[in-house]
Formats: sequence, C-alpha cells, structure tokens
Amino acid sequence: MITILIIEDQEDVNLMLAEALTYAGYKVKSSFTGVDGIKEIQNNSYDLILLDIMLPYKSGDEILKEMRNFSETPVIVISAKDMVGTKIDLLKLGADDYITKPFDLGEVVARVESNLRRSQKQIQGSKIFQYKDLALDDNTKRVTVDEIEMELTAKEYMILELLVKHAGKVFTKSNLYESVWKDEYLGDDNAVKTHISNLRNKLKKANRNEDYIETVWGLGYRLYRE
Repeated sequence: MITILIIEDQEDVNLMLAEALTYAGYKVKSSFTGVDGIKEIQNNSYDLILLDIMLPYKSGDEILKEMRNFSETPVIVISAKDMVGTKIDLLKLGADDYITKPFDLGEVVARVESNLRRSQKQIQGSKIFQYKDLALDDNTKRVTVDEIEMELTAKEYMILELLVKHAGKVFTKSNLYESVWKDEYLGDDNAVKTHISNLRNKLKKANRNEDYIETVWGLGYRLYRE
C-alpha cells in the first residue's frame, strides 16, 4: 500500500489531511514536529510527504534541505506563505509541489495522485539491479539495502556498480583501479583495499546478517554467490 507522511504541527489540520488521504485509500503516518518528521524520513520509507513549513524545533525548509541529501521522495509543501519568492525558494530546495493554506481537500488529494503518478513513471524508467536485499538504481545512482538508502562516495558506488552489474565475475585489483580511478595500475593496492573495506563496513552496518563482497584469494573480489 502507498504510504504518505504528513508533517504538520496543527493537530486539526494534520487529522483532516490524514482522514482525507485514508479515505482515498492511502496508508498515512503523522508527525507533529520537525524533529520527529526528519527522524521518520531517515528511518522509514514513504512514497510521498506532505510538509508544512512553520514547524517547531526544525522548520520545513530545513527538513527539505536535509532530506534531499539522501532521499528523492516526492514532497508537497503545504503552507500559509503565499509569496511567489517563498514558493520559488522551496521548489529550488527540492519541493515537487506547493499548496497554499487554506486549501481544498479535493485539490490536495488530486495533487497527491498527480505527484505519485509522476514519481512512478520515473521509477519505471529506471534500470534497477538487484542482489539479495540490495538494489542499485542505474538511473538515479541510488543504492538501498532493505529499502534503506546508503550513503556512498562516488568511488564506492562505482566499485559496487561493477560488482553488482557483473554478479559472479571476479574483478582483480587492477581491473577495479583502472575502471574506477581511470588510471594505470602500478601495483599499489592500498586505494582499492581501503575502498573495499569501507564499502564492506557500510554494507555490514546496513544489514549485519548478510555478506555481500567476497575476497577470492590471489585473484580479487566478487559478490558472494547466492
């Protein structure tokens, strides 16, 4: 079921939105402060977020700026601020849509449906490679483990991309270095070993019950065979 997060500190408004979206067939979770809202986004997966701007402890624009570092979930801002400059600033920060208070519930539901359709089209246009509970999106360059997005450096992503796209193939340190660093391999394997180690640590932190990258002694690295 599609799940929507509402971050709105006014209890009556939050409840009204939740009831309308539940009636429309969506699963809804409500947060009433900015701090609780960003925790929800960090710890759980949502299909769309309705975000107020004037929130206690952490403002909506702070949430938007922070979450865009790790999430592309569609965000519809709902705010009493109706100045054009404010709308432009929030859209530049990463908002997908903007609704001004007071609003019509029918319009809110219609905007939600429209943004979800657009988001689903983008997802369908992506090429996603799957290994165990790890998913690598070749289009957006996002990696998730058990649907939680990982924070990888560019070179960590490139190493993982090679391993996932060619599951089972053994990559020597020379293969990896020349493919990722775009330079001739001269025998110094510290860079490759360090990045593989960091990548393993991040994967282990994401799921302690799985092993992903296997060392093939004397040869190189590959994904563990499923």
